Amino acid sequence: HVQLVESGGGQVQTGGSLRLTCVASGDIIGRYCMGWFRQIPDRELEEVAAIDTDDYTTYGDSVKGRFNISQHNDKNTLYLQMNSLKSEDTATYYCAAERDLSQCHKLVFRLLDSPLNELKHWGQGTQVTVS
Repeated sequence: HVQLVESGGGQVQTGGSLRLTCVASGDIIGRYCMGWFRQIPDRELEEVAAIDTDDYTTYGDSVKGRFNISQHNDKNTLYLQMNSLKSEDTATYYCAAERDLSQCHKLVFRLLDSPLNELKHWGQGTQVTVS
């Protein structure tokens, strides 16, 4: 079992920056692809960014050029650097991890139909409020 814990959320001004962190622990075997999602009220869960085992990254159109996803050298810590924050970025942010190659492919190339059901490991979320 893999546990994910997000941190780093908070309240920031428009145009400001935050860095979210997701730490993985537990039965970590092999390499995992990972991603960040966010839940905005009255909207579907939105994929924000993803990174595969080769450090290839993808981003949602709404955050491209402003957010950056990366991993620590040990691959157990995931980051989301958020810059030029807008009020529209206000959401609960979740990290997810997946080892299955097929699901990893779908995550990185934005082909998931139901992320909550298709990705195995999820964190509890961290709130980001931009005002």
